Amino acid sequence: MNKIIFTEEFCQPENLHPFTLTRQMQDIRVGILTIREKWEIMLGLPSFDKKEDDYKDLGRSVNIDEVVEDGACFMIHGNILPDAKLVKAVVRLKNGEFISTQAGNGIVYRFTKNEIEDKYKIKVGQAIRFKAAIRAIQYPWDIFRLNDWAIREDFELLTNKRKSQSIPKTNKVFKPSQVFIEKGAKLEYCIINATAGPVYIGKNAEIMEGTVIRGPFAMGEGACLKLGTKVYGATTLGPGCVAGGEIKNSVLFGYSNKAHDGYLGDSVIGEWCNLGAGTTNSNLKNNAGEIKIWTPNGQMNAGTKCGVMMGDYSRTAVNTAINTGTVIGVCCNVYGAGLTPKYIPHFSWGSEGVKHYEFDRALLDIENWKKLKGQTLLDDEKSILKYIYEHF
Repeated sequence: MNKIIFTEEFCQPENLHPFTLTRQMQDIRVGILTIREKWEIMLGLPSFDKKEDDYKDLGRSVNIDEVVEDGACFMIHGNILPDAKLVKAVVRLKNGEFISTQAGNGIVYRFTKNEIEDKYKIKVGQAIRFKAAIRAIQYPWDIFRLNDWAIREDFELLTNKRKSQSIPKTNKVFKPSQVFIEKGAKLEYCIINATAGPVYIGKNAEIMEGTVIRGPFAMGEGACLKLGTKVYGATTLGPGCVAGGEIKNSVLFGYSNKAHDGYLGDSVIGEWCNLGAGTTNSNLKNNAGEIKIWTPNGQMNAGTKCGVMMGDYSRTAVNTAINTGTVIGVCCNVYGAGLTPKYIPHFSWGSEGVKHYEFDRALLDIENWKKLKGQTLLDDEKSILKYIYEHF
């Protein structure tokens, strides 16, 4: 059986901190689906992760020589977004061939056991130069910048030759052909404008009365928009998210809450985060100048629009004012007067990071938040968090 093996090697996952501290690159959500889910659906194959000999080698991590006994493997860089042209080129690959960018960098390899020299080395032959555009997530702000394109691609992928549930008559909808509602979703007395992009409403999701949505927009299974929410494209609510207030061009990965009034724009929020009531971020400097944002390799220019990049399991207190281009690490409890610092380290207690979050207390608090959505903290999550706590 053919398989997908994702790899972070040569992809510089550190440039995508804080999100790649707690997940593989291929598990980043952009559009409706994660990168992994996109490839699995488009190639119709199961996926594994190449062992990188680090703390993220977990249940589905494999050595390449372990999974090639039957069929071919496609080894794919974990930050590459698929589209129809790229997938067509991948399907055409012969054993030992690989797809390269215009610059000559390999991004997808096809091999069998005949091409394996050892568990770290593949014998490759001809490079197939891919001439069309290749989209990759290289920095955190790429996630919201590519979200418009990704929602449209995923919408076509998920709705092709399928019929939407009917739109209740109490709603005012513009261009209903671009609105797709999965089974169990509930929406009444809302305004949905899909003329600028599609709107996807996931299974068992709920949109409460008075909500106004302008596409492209997507919400995952069990997500909820509260009363009177205002949403601008391109915005994604991952599964289990709860959102309210005003949101624009942002991605919430999954199980996170921005349930009250306040503005969120040009931002990426990880999993299991909570924005306290009234929390608002700045996404534009007062002088409309270029925004510098923290990365592990130093400050980088993120353009003129960039809000907050918030790592998994982090939370803000009520009325928190988040500075332009702020990076909040993993498992932070953010509070304090005035604008937040531009970088808040992992496991910070308070926006100045003057106190370190006690590890056992952090796990207990995460467990409490997960219970609110009927889930528990897994051993793999604890292992990853322990490593981050001790090494970052």
